[in-house]
Amino acid sequence: MNGAVSRPGVAFRFKVELDGLLIADFSEVSGLEAETEVKVVREGGVNDYEHHFITIRKYPPLVLKRGFTNTTQLWDWYEENAAGRLQRKNGSIILLDASGQESCRWSFLESYPVKWVGPQLRASASEVAIESLEIVHRGIKVIKS
Repeated sequence: MNGAVSRPGVAFRFKVELDGLLIADFSEVSGLEAETEVKVVREGGVNDYEHHFITIRKYPPLVLKRGFTNTTQLWDWYEENAAGRLQRKNGSIILLDASGQESCRWSFLESYPVKWVGPQLRASASEVAIESLEIVHRGIKVIKS
């Protein structure tokens, strides 16, 4: 250890990149998860424990939410894929520290959108109109700065 103090990133300071391009500010990202499934095998005559064997690692879809804008970049990507013209993209969720420097990066691989949700419009509400994009991917890599 070099004596440097590690400061945690703050959950409200992050950026999203797709294929190296910074995409408009998102207000929420969910689905940063990985789960390893195991197969449990009981050995005859052994009653003290069970064997656990790794079978597959699963990643749930990422859900990106942002204030609705007049840019159609995310909709266009969804539309192309829904029409059967698959465009996989690599991307990153970048967590920033309090000074705005990159603290951690979660890179996701070969993603494409499977669901787009437009804003909920209500004349009686005074909220920001939010759109969301759900993307599936082939895995996450964690890169700490």
